[in-house]
Amino acid sequence: MAVARRDQAALGALFHRYGGSLFCAALRVLSSRPLAEEVVQDVFVRLWRNPERFDPERGPLRPFLLAQAHGRAVDVVRSENARRRREAGGANTVKTLATIEDDVLDFVVGEKVREAVAALCRTERQAISLAYFGGHSYVEVASLLGIPEGTAKSRIRSGLARLRPALIEAGLTAP
Repeated sequence: MAVARRDQAALGALFHRYGGSLFCAALRVLSSRPLAEEVVQDVFVRLWRNPERFDPERGPLRPFLLAQAHGRAVDVVRSENARRRREAGGANTVKTLATIEDDVLDFVVGEKVREAVAALCRTERQAISLAYFGGHSYVEVASLLGIPEGTAKSRIRSGLARLRPALIEAGLTAP
């Protein structure tokens, strides 16, 4: 790939060819044009800095870039949600009966989810805990656990498949 040889014209051509697709993918997740533009820029900056992360033997460049854009957009959403929670947590609010009931319901649901997750095998439990409770992407889960990305995705996917019946039985999701 010419980008690996630091060919700026090649990077420009890739941006021209794939930038619109990446922007649309990011915009679907973020619903914000400025944030979607930042995601696209970030994906191409990362490609420029680490072109070796793309392995043509694993597939074409377009799906690789789309996956990068989607993952980065999800990271932005998680970051924004965490920021809003921190800001809302600092406000002095008087709890109403409805908010207390919501808190109790959240606690009960959380307990049932924790029980269902605890019943998973250790490897699936670790991957799901990092991804869903820790807010990490599957790439980060793979890095944290020292396993291949595909293995991290498989553990998350199989763990979620095992969780579904347990959550249905607990009355937390529809069949």
